[in-house]
Amino acid sequence: MDRSRVPALLRRVARVRTTARGGALAAAGAVLVAGGVVLDLADLVGLGAAALLAVAAAWAALGVQRLDAGRGALDVVRQVDPNPVVAGRPATARLTVAARARTGAAYERLARLRLSEQAAHELAGTGGIRAQVRSHPDRIAVRYAVTPVRRGRWPLGPVLTVRTDVFGLVRTTQPLGTATPVAVWPRTMAVAARASALGDVDRAAVGARLSSPDDSVLREYVPGDDPRRVHWPRSARQDRLMVRSDESAGLRPVTVLLDRGLLAPAPGGAPGARPPTAQQVDDGEWVVELAASVATSFLDSGRPARLVAGDARPADLRTPTHGTRRESVLDATVDLTGLRPPAADDALATTVRALRTGRTRSEITVAVLGPLAPAARGELAALGADGTCWALLVVPRQESRRPQLDETADDLRAAGWRVAACYAGTPPELAWSALTEGAAA
Repeated sequence: MDRSRVPALLRRVARVRTTARGGALAAAGAVLVAGGVVLDLADLVGLGAAALLAVAAAWAALGVQRLDAGRGALDVVRQVDPNPVVAGRPATARLTVAARARTGAAYERLARLRLSEQAAHELAGTGGIRAQVRSHPDRIAVRYAVTPVRRGRWPLGPVLTVRTDVFGLVRTTQPLGTATPVAVWPRTMAVAARASALGDVDRAAVGARLSSPDDSVLREYVPGDDPRRVHWPRSARQDRLMVRSDESAGLRPVTVLLDRGLLAPAPGGAPGARPPTAQQVDDGEWVVELAASVATSFLDSGRPARLVAGDARPADLRTPTHGTRRESVLDATVDLTGLRPPAADDALATTVRALRTGRTRSEITVAVLGPLAPAARGELAALGADGTCWALLVVPRQESRRPQLDETADDLRAAGWRVAACYAGTPPELAWSALTEGAAA
């Protein structure tokens, strides 16, 4: 036997427990053996030993068996619709445990199998999981709803199985299959991306002449383009999908920059560091929802837009020219975790330097920031000299950091940024209105 399988085998054997019937039979066998020895009755000893042997044999057989191997192997298929899921919105999960081959051993296992699905608390929520189970000779179908409460990537599964031997002497609990990671997008709300202030900026950038229908430029369809932009007559003539690119003419690209210092750090961070409080986690999720709402609202208005978070090793940050798919923006938020200072400020400064290298002067930057150190403020101030920059500053709950917030706002305004402040938990549309109207909370 492969030595690497020994620990797994021992774990399976250790999970086996006797049932009430098996315990009673083992106790009766022990009494018979003891009585036979005292009375010197070999038949009595043999009868008791047979009872003990039956329990031991059932124990060994159930402990050695694997549900996913052999003639009675079972397979697990799990589907979640929709996938990814949006936080706060229900999704339907379907689980099927089916026989790999049509054998009597597989049908016998299914007949004596009880299932329970495991789910992360972030997926199951406070109400838990209520499932509808349908049993068939060759499969067990389970359907249930999950309502995730938080953005992230959370495991669903593996299935926990409980089964007994043929005679009901022992039972065991074993996992079956693997966990399915479920991506959860943040909630997003529409904000007024077609603000009058942005219209003035666009006209200043492209001149007084605006595009007309005669200025339409056709290009080949790219996955992610709005189907409403397809030019059907030209597509029919060229036998390929062509889309109108005039809808974004005169609209400047937008980058939403997110300060990861506002997010709760991942569990198990630096040694000795305090775990984030529930309030810090909630505030961090609100920040992600705010940034995602701004980015997706710009996309919905027809502008090329993206969401960029502070990163110590940023990827290529050249200005987007054909827009970004809404799914790509939301996917970028799933695995975002917070950074502690000074790592958060250093990552933000590094990302800003990369943005300055790859951006164009027509690009609009909308930053969601907290109080920053002088070095990070300096990098952001330099970014303001290269184009239009707006900043939403999140007011910290700690009074000791309020002076840093004021210094950050003053430095950015001096560099030409439009700045507004808001408290965590403010509805995104109100926070955005404060920025577009030039008000400070």
